[in-house]
Amino acid sequence: MSLMIYLDESGDLGWSFDAPFRRGGSSRYLTIASLCLPSEKKHLPKRVIKNLYQKFGWPVAEEKKWSAMDGAERTEFAKEARSLCLTNQDIHIHAITVNKQNVQQHIRADGNKLYNYMIRLSLLGVMRKHDEVHMIPDPRSIKVESGNSLPDYLQTLLWMHLQCKTVLRIHPVESHVSRNVQFADMLSGAIQIKFEDGNEEYHRILSPMQKCLYF
Repeated sequence: MSLMIYLDESGDLGWSFDAPFRRGGSSRYLTIASLCLPSEKKHLPKRVIKNLYQKFGWPVAEEKKWSAMDGAERTEFAKEARSLCLTNQDIHIHAITVNKQNVQQHIRADGNKLYNYMIRLSLLGVMRKHDEVHMIPDPRSIKVESGNSLPDYLQTLLWMHLQCKTVLRIHPVESHVSRNVQFADMLSGAIQIKFEDGNEEYHRILSPMQKCLYF
């Protein structure tokens, strides 16, 4: 059985901390959230997003981002995501958040390596349990090809470090054509807002369902 992982991020990779966020400064935190599920259930998160479009009358031709959702819409998403995981024990939410102000100066030169490391900490233990893993990131945020290729980095760790036989396949898909990547976008926003803005409402709804790392 293959595992599907849809992931997206919230926050930015800027390093300007001398001004408030959204007023000339960079985000203080960066979150990567992942939706993990067996391939035969990939239609279920899509149904959640479709239902949200219908309930709130969102234009189906336009992607609805977490940043454009109001409080009622965000609460409904968090409740639906929680319900999805409660009724499907093989669907899991994973997230990792970094305080960017703690990232050392020499690491800031290549944000892709920070992404790769965060994904490793959050997901490598999940991947090792499956023979085949399909990872679907939004390429506009999580870069697959860089000086330190994410696929090569993770595959090497799986085979050489963990000595497991997991085969990793990565299929970047922009969120506007994938409801499941949109689901991951909303997940990342719901978790990021706790750290960036001190709003714990949505994280509190999701917290029993998610495995969240912070460093």
